[in-house]
This record gives sequence, C-alpha cells and structure tokens, in this order.
Amino acid sequence: MNDEDNDMARLEILKIGHPSLAKTSARIEAIDDEIRRLAEDMIETMYAAPGIGLSAPQVNVNRRLITIDLSVGEQASDLIVMINPEIVFREGKVVREEGCLSVPEIYEKVTRPQKVRVKGLDLTGLERTIEAQDSLARAFCHEIDHLDGKLFVDTLSPLKRKLIRKKFKKKDETVEL
Repeated sequence: MNDEDNDMARLEILKIGHPSLAKTSARIEAIDDEIRRLAEDMIETMYAAPGIGLSAPQVNVNRRLITIDLSVGEQASDLIVMINPEIVFREGKVVREEGCLSVPEIYEKVTRPQKVRVKGLDLTGLERTIEAQDSLARAFCHEIDHLDGKLFVDTLSPLKRKLIRKKFKKKDETVEL
C-alpha cells in the first residue's frame, strides 16, 4: 500500500511532562466514525513508532481507548483494540523491564501482575473479556495506567522519577513537569 492509498494518519506521541498524560480519560459512550478513525490512526502510529501498545492519551485524546499488538504488526490476529477497558482480575507478580513511547530511551524494572482479566468493548460495541498473562498482561496494565493518568515511571522510587523527569526537561524546555 502506498501513501496515496493510505488515508490513516500518524499522530504525534506526547512525551513525559505533557499535561494530557496526567489526566484521567473519559469513558467512550458511543462508538462512532470518529472513534473508529482514532483507533485506525492509533494503530498506524503504534506500528510506525514501533511499539506494542498505545493509549489515546498518548496522542492527546483523553478517551478510554487502547491498542495492543505484541507482534508489532507481524500477526494480524494479535491486534487488540479495546474501548473502556478495565482490569477485573489480577494474579501473581512479575518484575520486568518496561519502556514507553512517551518516555523514549528509558527502561526500568516494574512490578506487574502475571495474569489479568480485562473487560471492555471492541470496535463493533461487543463486550469482550480477555484473559492475559505475562507480556500481554503487562501491556494491558501499562496502557490502562495511561487511561488513569499514570506513566510507568510513576511506579519508580521518587529519586528515579526525579532523575528521569529532569532528563526530559533538559531535552525540551517547553515541557511542564
């Protein structure tokens, strides 16, 4: 597919310190063309980054929508788009290194559940429940945190958080921390 055939748009991914990333996102009440278009644009943006997950707040839209694809576009069946996702069950604990498209080049160990059950809606409005473990469970937790105004660095010690935020403030003096 060439660029003329592609009507999707790559969106700007906000970086740490942007006020939008610290807001709780609003529930989506109606799945309309605007929401479907946002999901398509988020998928393209996620793949272009490349990343395994993206939440609407990361592209400056404070709505409860996430996209996840652990295969980064290699397996179409791996793509998950979920509206108003919520974790209804958690089990176990795993500590693993994590990164984020909104906190580029920073990787830190984060504790997440080993297993989760997530409920939400797909783009057709059907309720879906997904049992996830390991990397997929981590991705769900990470993206849902974004919907609640939390970044993975918020789970770190105050000193590590301060050092990371300081690093990003130096890179961009317009960033509010």
